[in-house]
Amino acid sequence: MSKKPVTTRTGRFFRLAGMTASVATRYAGQQARGWFSETDEAQRRSNYTRMAEDIASTLGDLKGAVMKVGQIVSQTQDFLPAEFSEALQSLQKEAPAMPFDIICQQIESELGKPVAEVFASLSETPYAAASIGQVHEGVLHDGREVVIKVQYPGVDESCDSDLRQLRTALRLAGLLKMSRESVDALFGEIRDRLHEELDYENEGRNMELFRLMHSNDDKLLVPALVPEFSARRVLTMEKVTGDHISEVTPERYSQDTINAIGQNIFRALADQLFVHQCIHGDPHPGNFAYRPDGTVILYDFGCVKKLRPFVVASYRNALRAALQEDYIALDHHLITLGARVEDQPALPPEYYALWRSILVQPFQAANQPFDFGPADIHKQAAAQSRTVFQNLSSFKPPVESLLIDRMVVGHYWMMKRLGVQADFRKDLAHYVELPVAALG
Repeated sequence: MSKKPVTTRTGRFFRLAGMTASVATRYAGQQARGWFSETDEAQRRSNYTRMAEDIASTLGDLKGAVMKVGQIVSQTQDFLPAEFSEALQSLQKEAPAMPFDIICQQIESELGKPVAEVFASLSETPYAAASIGQVHEGVLHDGREVVIKVQYPGVDESCDSDLRQLRTALRLAGLLKMSRESVDALFGEIRDRLHEELDYENEGRNMELFRLMHSNDDKLLVPALVPEFSARRVLTMEKVTGDHISEVTPERYSQDTINAIGQNIFRALADQLFVHQCIHGDPHPGNFAYRPDGTVILYDFGCVKKLRPFVVASYRNALRAALQEDYIALDHHLITLGARVEDQPALPPEYYALWRSILVQPFQAANQPFDFGPADIHKQAAAQSRTVFQNLSSFKPPVESLLIDRMVVGHYWMMKRLGVQADFRKDLAHYVELPVAALG
């Protein structure tokens, strides 16, 4: 029997409050019993699993801001207890659909007219369902085929209270082991981005901005907005179709085409970061589509970050210093970027050299494509996660560059899933303003 959708602020509050109380009780019991000892590792893991499943289940049912945060947290899976990362991975899957009658009510409320007056036809089955809304296909009365993104009722009004409850739950589960100042900054950034993402009028402006940014790239397409049938919680755009990443198979896509797609993706994200200083911060597989001619289609512009020039400069400087193995300069640039705690001693060069050796691999071999398919950079990073915890007091969440990191990690997974084989050395050297030989 399916659960009834929670669409009111009060209902969401009580669901989250119940989850928080459950997590707090389990964590307190775990602490009281001393389940962190090696002899009781199995009990600790079992208790963590129950807490994690409780959090993931609640976030998935409620969708909205808390589910979106869960998705973001799950992308840092290598630095979470395994039980939490495994449970939160379920939030990356397509969310259960909201009933069609609720979707129609939301459209009519936002556009101020019956659905039949706006659309000649509207599919009852959603094309996709995500954390804060779902997407339906339709046809306008003038014959244009469109895609309509509809926000779930009650999500925006509950955003701030949802985040407060989630923050409390994560703290009581022992997962926010950082200063209060760092937590405030982290959740402040997440809140600001979510408020922007919940404003579909803002997303429409972002969509038009990215169409302009990539207007000279005939291999990267952005759908056009249909402004007359868009509002704060309803977004209508032209239908631009392509293949889901699961459909990019050897039967339809040659390796050369896949490699060309990889090059198009890399150059697009580098242009966004270093040239336009405005990035698409939600590199979820569902937000991209592909065509056998190498074209990449980019969707969903709710999570867009306009970067301050000093952030881009600091990021470029840190990357350049890492590539040149200048670890004194790297430490300085990380402080400027807000990733390193300034009043803590500089970390030894060996620490940075270790992480450089892992992260620079796609750019290291001269005149030789890097094969992302079998790449295990994520596993190598996970194997060294203990070094992060050993130096945890020296670092803090890099709030200003949080979405840059999310973008880079998301694109690594896309390259890997596509099976891209490409040499990005020259491209990277160009964007960070280094000779190719400096990449090792």
